[in-house]
Amino acid sequence: MMYSSLKDFLKQGKPLLAKGPVALVFIEDETETATTLRHHLQCGFKAVAALMPDAFDLPPDVRAMVHRVPFDCGSEGAVTGAVNAVIAAAEPGCWLYYCYNAEYLFYPFCESRGIGEMLAFHTEERRDAMLTYVIDLYAGDLNACPSAVSLEEAYLDKSGYYAQSRQDPETGHPRERQLDFFGGVRWRFEEHIPAASRKIDRISLFRAKPGLQLQLDHTFNDQEYNTYACPWHHNLTAAICSFRTAKALKRNPGSTFDIETFRWHNSAPFEWHSRQLLDLGLMEPGQWF
Repeated sequence: MMYSSLKDFLKQGKPLLAKGPVALVFIEDETETATTLRHHLQCGFKAVAALMPDAFDLPPDVRAMVHRVPFDCGSEGAVTGAVNAVIAAAEPGCWLYYCYNAEYLFYPFCESRGIGEMLAFHTEERRDAMLTYVIDLYAGDLNACPSAVSLEEAYLDKSGYYAQSRQDPETGHPRERQLDFFGGVRWRFEEHIPAASRKIDRISLFRAKPGLQLQLDHTFNDQEYNTYACPWHHNLTAAICSFRTAKALKRNPGSTFDIETFRWHNSAPFEWHSRQLLDLGLMEPGQWF
């Protein structure tokens, strides 16, 4: 279904935002747009909204299954503002998810279990949000794939990830059950990445509620939403496997000539399977088996 604007989607699409889960996919360019949308449709989202410029094309099969919303991601804060508009329009308790094109959500056992099953379990554990790690993907051969994007020859870092305590700016003390996570291409090429963009944690799955606001650093104004687990045991986490950083580094004139390859001794072929991410410790099954 097509809408005339984001405002039109929020009005006409009100029934979609009653319970969810609803995926909001922000399309920045035409890289792997169709595969991104197909992947999230296969995850089992009740609705997938593609927020994208009118000039971008979609294959007929994808066009028939997604909710297309005219949108330009280019201006600063545009995506954050759009997510907050959806939060305000959604029914309290509706599960929402957001990502960009060339990003693919993986969660424990996603090959055999739908996103709704996982979120139902997470809700039973009294959790209203889920931490996702943005895991950088990159093409193994930049001569063959100068855009750094290749689904067939995708690689990821199998180590080099770390966390630091997140300080409360008001008290100067570490925030309870909150950490800043780093690693991947953003860590190895940090001289080309603005400091504010180096973290790899994102609260991509969350429940709408009155007054909830997404902030520019991918955290929320409700501090409990930003925690990685509840106080009594480990909770589920997920991963967003993303070509976005590698793509940007090769597109940017200030960095492209400094990077001949993204591969290093800790690179591994990406297997497109949740088992690999679980084995590498890049997501957590919690109590869900």
